[in-house]
This record gives sequence, structure tokens and C-alpha cells, in this order.
Amino acid sequence: MILSILDTDLYKFSTSNAYFQLYPLAEGTFKFNDRAAEVYDQDFLDALKDEFRKLGQLRLDRQEFDYVCSRIKYIGRNYWEWLYGFSFEPDKIEASLDAEGHLQIEVTDYLYKVTLYEVPILAIVAELRNRYNGKVVDMEEALSILDGKLEFANEHALLFSEFGTRRRFSSDLHDAIVRELKEKCPKYCAGTSNVYFAMKYGLTPVGTFPHEWVMFHSGVFGYKRANYLSLEDWIKVYDGALGTALIDTFTTRSFLRTLSMKQAKLLDGFRQDSGDEREVGDAIIARLKEFGIDPMSKVIVFSNALDFPRYKSVVDYFRGRVKVSAGIGTNITSDPGIEGYKPANIVMKLSRCRMSGKDPWEKVIKISDDLGKHMGDDREFDIARYELHIPEQLS
Repeated sequence: MILSILDTDLYKFSTSNAYFQLYPLAEGTFKFNDRAAEVYDQDFLDALKDEFRKLGQLRLDRQEFDYVCSRIKYIGRNYWEWLYGFSFEPDKIEASLDAEGHLQIEVTDYLYKVTLYEVPILAIVAELRNRYNGKVVDMEEALSILDGKLEFANEHALLFSEFGTRRRFSSDLHDAIVRELKEKCPKYCAGTSNVYFAMKYGLTPVGTFPHEWVMFHSGVFGYKRANYLSLEDWIKVYDGALGTALIDTFTTRSFLRTLSMKQAKLLDGFRQDSGDEREVGDAIIARLKEFGIDPMSKVIVFSNALDFPRYKSVVDYFRGRVKVSAGIGTNITSDPGIEGYKPANIVMKLSRCRMSGKDPWEKVIKISDDLGKHMGDDREFDIARYELHIPEQLS
């Protein structure tokens, strides 16, 4: 189900490298969350553990190593040389079912290692779930559905990237979809977050950093300056490259309040992953204008469960006010045309971290602009709301 160590999102490597360079002793735990609370049995769990064991067989081959060194130059060769010798350790993946049959998964390790487990685990669970539910894709039907979406994107000049690895229907369908994007939407598909398929089909690998990077900083430095310090550290590692900031780890309002003029000028843009697109975009534009920055010099990447018609309405709303792009995931890679099918609604987030093995564990949380995307400990929510001055109705 996982085709390569590179069969994951680019931001997993960029974030892993940032830990590798700045916080090599930091540790963390990633915890699985099924928002739909689906029920599984022991046979599913056994099959899942078997797939996890297969992860341990993956190694970066020489062609892949040469590709990342030559194509992803903002990540230093020392990191890729480490990855060349890396392998997943299946014994570190703790998987079980609770009394109600809900899936429980946790992984703990150094953060530069453990961050790499997230996307493969999610992709395996999503694909295995489909198999156990008897869902079989008709490839011709699925690609026909995709073609209709690409015709719409081409007709309306909708610039987007493919972000669908973590909840894809299957690796086979994902492969066919990226090939179709390359062939039928070369002008408006800006790339894919999946490094393996970017290499295979000559597309641009795209991505920056995830919520976990900000969550880690909140755990070891505190909530009040987590957004600011996480951006400063990102700039320290990448010096202006990978300049699209994820803004909603502790609500967009909190992010924009601590954003500095230096950061705003250096960033290429912002990624909106929760909340109302228009409200968030308007807030970003207003903040840029406060700094005297022309919003048309920046881009907002919208990625909150988008489909193409909804994305078009966003493009129309912001036309001439700010540059707009999108990351579209599940709507592309998990729409197989099966009657009654619903994609997996799963995530895997950092749940605790510490600066080193000598430090106590700190719980971390996420306070999204969407109530349904919050994740973490209730007491930490109270602390974060107080320190970040977040109104209770927003959290």
C-alpha cells in the first residue's frame, strides 16, 4: 500500500529536516484520531499490523536519493544522507482496538523520525478500510469523474495542487490520478504533495510545514509565542524557501496578531485549512495592508475540504485582491464513484512532546477555526484560550 519512503507528503520531509537541524534530541508522540469513530474487528487489526510490518522493508533507493538531492535542494544533503539509511520500525507503532472496537494508534520516537510515520499510517488505514468494507474501484469510472473535475478546472483557470495522499482510496488509484493530472491539466495543476509521484511523473513536489511544527513550539516554549517562534525557526532553517505559512493551529486570529512585518514580507503566502475562506482571506488581506504590503504580492492557498465549484467561488471572491491557489486532497484521490461511499475521516496529530529525554512530557493541542478539527486535552484548551485571548465561542 505504501510504494516508497517517498510515498508521502513533502512537508513530512521539510518538517523532519527542521527538527533534524534545530531540535535533534526532541521527542514526540503521534496519536491517531478517527473523527467518524468507525468500528473494526480483530481481523482488521491483524491485517493492519501486517501492513505496518511491510513498512519496515522500505528503503530509499539510489534513484530516489539522487532525485531528492538534485530536485529538493532547500533540504541539505546531510539530511538526505540520513534518510538514505532510514527505515521504519514497526515495533514502535502501537495499534489496538478499544472496548467498542475503535482503532487506537500511537507512535513515539525522536521527532525527526516519528513525524515520518503519520502519512503512511493514515494511507494504510484508509486503503485497508476500503478493502474490508468490500469497496472495489472501477478505474475507468473513477477517472471519468476526475476528468469532469479537470475540465472544470481548465475551463475556469483554477490553479491547484494535489494534496490527497493521507486519505486516498488506494495507492493504485492515486497513481492513475496523478498520471491523469499530468496529462490533462498540465497548465493549472501546479504539482503534488506526494514526493514519489512527483518524481515518477515529473511534477513539482509542493508543501511547507504542518500544524505539528507550531504545536511542538507551543509544547516547549508556550502558547503565547508559538506561532511567532515556529515561523522564526522555519526561516532560520529555510532562509525564505518554503515560504507558505500554515495559519490555523491556534486560530487564524492568534496567528495574525503575532505575525511580524519581517515575517509578512519574507513569506510568499499563507495556507488556510479551516474556517470560512472569505473571512480568513479578508483577515489576511487586512493584516497585510496594516504592514503596507500589497496583498497581490502574496498568495493564499485554500485547503479546507475543497471541491472545484467551491474553489471557483473563492477565486471569484478574491479576484484582483490577492493571489489564490488551492490544495485539493480527498475530493481528488478518494472519489471513486461508488454509490454511498464516504472517504475515511481520519487524522494523526502530535499529542505530546519534549525538548529531550531529560525533560517532562508536555501535552499539545490544536485549536482550529473549525470546531470539528480541535484536538487535545481539555485542560490545555483552557490554558491556551486564556493565554491567547481566544473567545470561548471560537473554541
